[in-house]
Amino acid sequence: MNHIVTVQDAVTAFADFMEPTDAELDAIEQEMPVILAGVDLVDAQITALDHAPNEMDSRRIRRARNRVLAARRELANRAAGASLPGGAA
Repeated sequence: MNHIVTVQDAVTAFADFMEPTDAELDAIEQEMPVILAGVDLVDAQITALDHAPNEMDSRRIRRARNRVLAARRELANRAAGASLPGGAA
């Protein structure tokens, strides 16, 4: 006879103490422009898969890529600026 038992990790995986911390939520919120730009890029790429790519699809994908790069650059500059001590002399 086989006994059915629960796996302890599966039972406690979603316990109250597993909620994200305020610092983690703040980090996600800071990265949200990058995440949304990435979603737009994937959306543009999926749209181009539905049919033969045309000039409009190429433009949409190129613009979405540029938005992803701009969002990443802004996030990196914000992180670098926050970590540098002092100011301009």
